[in-house]
Amino acid sequence: METIRMAARHWDHLNPIALGDVAGAERYTLDRRDLTPDLWTEADVDVAETSFSRYIQARAAGDERVIALPIFVMRGFRHRCIITRADSPLDTAESLRGKRIGLTGWGDSGNTWTRAVLREAGVGVADTEWRVGALTADHPVMDRIGSIAVPDNVAATENDEPMMKMLERGALDAVMTPFMPPGFYESGSPFRTLFRNSQQAEAAYFTRVGFIPGIHLIGVRAELAENRRQLQELMDLFTTAKNISAARRNKLLDVTPWHNEALAATTQAIGQDWIPYGWSANKVMIDAFQTELVEQSIIGSCMEASELFPLQLEPSHQLEKVSS
Repeated sequence: METIRMAARHWDHLNPIALGDVAGAERYTLDRRDLTPDLWTEADVDVAETSFSRYIQARAAGDERVIALPIFVMRGFRHRCIITRADSPLDTAESLRGKRIGLTGWGDSGNTWTRAVLREAGVGVADTEWRVGALTADHPVMDRIGSIAVPDNVAATENDEPMMKMLERGALDAVMTPFMPPGFYESGSPFRTLFRNSQQAEAAYFTRVGFIPGIHLIGVRAELAENRRQLQELMDLFTTAKNISAARRNKLLDVTPWHNEALAATTQAIGQDWIPYGWSANKVMIDAFQTELVEQSIIGSCMEASELFPLQLEPSHQLEKVSS
């Protein structure tokens, strides 16, 4: 029996696959990575975690080597991803009009969703000054704009200066980042989130749009996608792993001493499953993301659903309680 080689970062909801705790996982191997794998260049990987934005850009350019499944392994609200100085008077998306904003990558899925927060508030790409670079001195110096044609108000940081240094000395008014810099949550930090209550802003956003933004998803090599039965098996493999992870998280994973309270608040606001898999649960979000990519001039036009997700798979079973 041929082994299917998979790669993804260390997501808790994928651990049951790596540990062999999912029935039928014997023919799969899961290489857990510190960095996102590259399905386009890694010949020894068949299935991998992939940037949603990169996937859409590739398909828009006519590159059909990878086909995505509606399995979004990374999701997240983005209001909390805008930070500013603790003494800044700025505290709304509207207040960033005309300001100088740094971000860690222009075409990244997460930053596209974060710019969407501003765009919803009437602050478009043309309404601010943008600088793209490394968050801190520990982050690699690299091209974070790529081949995307950007307007004149978007440029790389000068002399590769870390953006947190720029924010601290006033050269930037805010920074968009998926991960907070060291010490951000400590008492007396010189930085804070732009929204003084980001969770409240995110809950209101969910009420308006009905989804949590999808950032990374599972892609497969096109030749593997010829076997629909095998792809349905993959969908169910990831769904079962998520079920097992959820059941264990409810009992065994204490991320904070207030884990139960946080879990209850999330369930009441969003529901039991905030990482839904499958086409029908994600279609609205997928359409919204394509719209953002077009509005932000990252792709030229939206594609038909059949072009973007040729296989609009659904899980054979949804989130359920699984005994530990």
